[in-house]
Amino acid sequence: MNLTTTALDPKSAAAITLEEAHAAHNYHPLPVVIVSGEGAWVTDVTGRRYLDCLAAYSAVNFGHGHPVLIEAAKAQLGRVTLTSRAFHNDKLGPFVAALAALSGKDMVLPMNTGAEAVESGIKVARAWGYRVKGVPQNKATIIVADGNFHGRTTTIISFSSDPDARADFGPYTPGFVSVPYGDAAALEAAIDETTVAVLLEPIQGEAGILIPSADYLPAVREITTRHNVLFIADEIQSGLGRTGATFQCDNVGVVPDLYLLGKALGGGIVPVSAVVGNADILGVLKPGEHGSTFGGNPLAAAVGLAVVELLATGEYQDRARMLGERLEAHLRRLIGHGVIAVRAAGLWAGIDIDPSLATGRQVCELLMERGVLAKDTHGSTIRLAPPIVVAPEDLDWAVDQLEAVLEELRG
Repeated sequence: MNLTTTALDPKSAAAITLEEAHAAHNYHPLPVVIVSGEGAWVTDVTGRRYLDCLAAYSAVNFGHGHPVLIEAAKAQLGRVTLTSRAFHNDKLGPFVAALAALSGKDMVLPMNTGAEAVESGIKVARAWGYRVKGVPQNKATIIVADGNFHGRTTTIISFSSDPDARADFGPYTPGFVSVPYGDAAALEAAIDETTVAVLLEPIQGEAGILIPSADYLPAVREITTRHNVLFIADEIQSGLGRTGATFQCDNVGVVPDLYLLGKALGGGIVPVSAVVGNADILGVLKPGEHGSTFGGNPLAAAVGLAVVELLATGEYQDRARMLGERLEAHLRRLIGHGVIAVRAAGLWAGIDIDPSLATGRQVCELLMERGVLAKDTHGSTIRLAPPIVVAPEDLDWAVDQLEAVLEELRG
């Protein structure tokens, strides 16, 4: 099916038409126009409610309009919102101290977007390689994994294997070696005297919630330690409660050298990201070598601190784990009934739909008609990542809607 503005109510059609005329077409959104949200639910321009099962790619882990986060933002809005890092502000210190403590590290580099965190992590790894490890200048390499998604800046897409992200945006930045995801032996074989870091997603989100075997990340940690190579974990989507732990690395007993964080760190209110590590690594940066006008701004720090305080209780991690087990159990009953496979970690699931029935996009359009907002990824795979505050019965209802869509498609 192909929903167009001609099939929509006048308010939605007008809003979508205006957006399509003046906003660059770098996204292909579902034809729903959201005006408000509360908890796990959003409301469109006509007043119809939808269960949000994407949570802005995990940026809204704590739900829309979480009262604690809204209050933190409102309180700071009335004081000061931006000073730049040319001066100190009273919110940054408490935020970075709390985030470092939550992460078990001692230093934080605050930025804004996830892609900025990745770019910052790359710069830090290269500087560490030259200044500490002794790699010859301009020779540093970083090992990445096939199928990765770390952002869409020109450096990051240079080591992407996704043609949609990469094609026609060259020339590409050198210095990266890609190996199969989940293959520790291939990763070790790729290490040489120029290798400064291994950059991985503990779970590949955009690739379809691909979860490596439980021994993969521990093997990566052992290999990188033995070869004096940094292990950088991109936990921008998988971290901060989504997979039933503070970090997905926690679920397999691994501590990387650097965490890359973003999305949920801003509570769905402001963009906040960070590179988190110890001073022997992050300390390689000197004044003037890296920065951001908005990175570490008082508003972002106030919201980020409130997010860290929510996570410090462990409540959201426990809830994601409990609800995730419930979600996975319900999804698995659909295998053989329009679903080929299910992969889940905490409250994050990738669902492979039988491609003979529909594309992932078509399934998401049909779910939208039934009041569930989800997102497809490659081919016939859809993903579910509702806010952690979602009610158990609402989660069950969402799976029921997916089951009904599959029954409809199967005829």
